[in-house]
Amino acid sequence: MKNQTYRMAMLFDFYGELLTERQREFFDLYYNEDLSLAEIAENAGISRQGVRDVIVRAEAAMQEVEDKTGIIKRFLSRNAHLEAILKAAGEIRTINYRYYEDRHLAELAERIQREASALKE
Repeated sequence: MKNQTYRMAMLFDFYGELLTERQREFFDLYYNEDLSLAEIAENAGISRQGVRDVIVRAEAAMQEVEDKTGIIKRFLSRNAHLEAILKAAGEIRTINYRYYEDRHLAELAERIQREASALKE
């Protein structure tokens, strides 16, 4: 994936509900709210290392689930394929408009785009 923060955001979006409430809270504060370990530790009344340990355990737990299920990997792959389908349908519409003006072909390209867009949601 692109970078560590993006990867962690994806893991949290997919698997955050599997974490304990404390893990979710610290993870969210660290990655989404951009609080430092020291700030989280001060608010929670624990050490900076204690906060880091909770976050590291949360990361490991979510990564373990992803390693076993591959849901995010499949999601990203599927989205890449859907983007390719949408692009190809758009090119078909453009070529049809420029050269053929076939109503049925335009309807099919539109349907492909509509169905692929529905899968992305």
